[in-house]
Amino acid sequence: MLLSAEHLSINFGSRQLLSDVNFYLNEGDKTGIIGINGTGKSTFLKVLSGLIEPDSGKVSRDPNVQVSILSQNPVMEDEATILEQVFLHFPAEFRALNEYEAKAMLTKLGLPDFERKVGTLSGGQRKRVALAAALIHPADVLVLDEPTNHLDSAMVAWLEEWLRRFKGGLVMVTHDRYFLERVVNHITELSRGKLYHYEANYSKYLELKAQRAEMAEASERKRQSILRVEREWIMRGCRARTTKSKDRIERYEALRDQSAPETDETVQLAAASSRLGRKIIELHDVVKRYDGKTIIGGFSYNLLRDDRIGIVGHNGAGKSTLLHLIAGELQPDSGSVEIGTTVKIGHFSQEGRELDLDQRVYDFIHEIADEVKTNEGTFSANQMMERFLFPGDLQSVPIGRLSGGERRRLYLLSVLMAAPNVLLLDEPTNDLDVMTLSILEDYLQSFPGPIITVSHDRFFLDKLSEHIFEVDGGEVKRYVGNWSDWAAAKKAEQRPEKEERGEKVPAPVRTKEKKLKFTFKEQREFETIDEDIAALEEKLAACQAEQGSCGSDYVKLQELMARQQELEAALEEKTERWMYLTELKEKIDAQ
Repeated sequence: MLLSAEHLSINFGSRQLLSDVNFYLNEGDKTGIIGINGTGKSTFLKVLSGLIEPDSGKVSRDPNVQVSILSQNPVMEDEATILEQVFLHFPAEFRALNEYEAKAMLTKLGLPDFERKVGTLSGGQRKRVALAAALIHPADVLVLDEPTNHLDSAMVAWLEEWLRRFKGGLVMVTHDRYFLERVVNHITELSRGKLYHYEANYSKYLELKAQRAEMAEASERKRQSILRVEREWIMRGCRARTTKSKDRIERYEALRDQSAPETDETVQLAAASSRLGRKIIELHDVVKRYDGKTIIGGFSYNLLRDDRIGIVGHNGAGKSTLLHLIAGELQPDSGSVEIGTTVKIGHFSQEGRELDLDQRVYDFIHEIADEVKTNEGTFSANQMMERFLFPGDLQSVPIGRLSGGERRRLYLLSVLMAAPNVLLLDEPTNDLDVMTLSILEDYLQSFPGPIITVSHDRFFLDKLSEHIFEVDGGEVKRYVGNWSDWAAAKKAEQRPEKEERGEKVPAPVRTKEKKLKFTFKEQREFETIDEDIAALEEKLAACQAEQGSCGSDYVKLQELMARQQELEAALEEKTERWMYLTELKEKIDAQ
């Protein structure tokens, strides 16, 4: 066991975030923490990490267990360079051993300028620097709060693979459902101060949770049925004249006083929009440049009423710029953007509105509209706030007291309260819990106008998009289908042309004979590769055993961990080579 937390309780003002809960993390456990925004997921991670103390209960871990943390809002040194920030709390010896790996990691995360000052970075770039610092830390336990925020699709895929290979324990809060599906083997749901544990990935969790809900509902139906029979017996006047009658009345009262199973409230969305005319938004040869570099070059498109478009591309490619151009918030250097007279754009931007943290939630929404008409009827601002999980007591608090996810949900409500008929969404899934995301997706599918979404959330784009626009090197490329269709098309594009031709034109027999024959070097390698793998495995085992006897010799431990990484990489490379040679041998034997 790497970490244990027992009988934890935490109060936050009048809100009970944790109530006498237990949590255990064993070696190899990769746990995803999910729950509605505001239930205390980030607070729970801070307690596990030792950053804050619980009101009661304790967190225990072996003194030799190293914990690495990625906070939701990491504190950083503005005057430090990116590379200095990554190694800020490590000795010089550790940096010397790991600088190459850190630079490779930062490059993967889109931060190749290692000498750039942290103070000049955007919020998303700072989060990626903090992620690199957390991953480079020699850890037995990784605690990550929203690690996929501000990563593009390629970065998310890289991080996904990195965490799948990580040998220690992992606890993370994330809304990325593909991440939860492919990386974690445990789901812990935080609901009403309690933790519910599922030994499952995301799809299995949904199945098990539905079973738990069905069992609870069945028990409640049985309780209500018994209560009805017993109530009728009581009402017939059968009083406590005998011991048997007294026992029956006590059983009835005990059953009556039992609480019904609690269920989480969910956001309730209803499509609210204004009338939309024939002309929506037309872009004609739009060009936008920054510092002499073309971000969007010669892009034309006529937005249709039923469009469902996902915009993808690496960070900095110009996805948000394209969205600002479409919204008319940014003027092109050449070309034109024409917006129809009936168009009412709802722009959910990545950075969000500047919210007055001292303003009450109630006043913020009432400034936008007192009521909104939907396909389910007319709702007042108060009713809409309640449907978005802002009950009366939460409506009167300052915005500054809301969690990050609750502020994001409030911002989403403010966009929808204006009854837009065109939706432009820039990273709408950031900081929203998975339950709200599922409901939001259902709402968007019924929205009567066009929707354009910039998102790195693969699950979200698979469910919503019917077209994908890829921003790449100033060009906007169009693809039919969702994210998975686009990914398949990109893979096909990157396939070598000679392989494409090979599908139609048979390759020369001579070429095939060359492919299906060991070279002299391959033959020698195939004869010795089993022994090479065995030798590497022995070295790796010896290295791991030696680490256990290091005691407090930190420098020696770092050297051994670096050696372990080298051996693991060599073993993986040798294993992949063994697979290739074995398959080739089977093909040769089958001729």
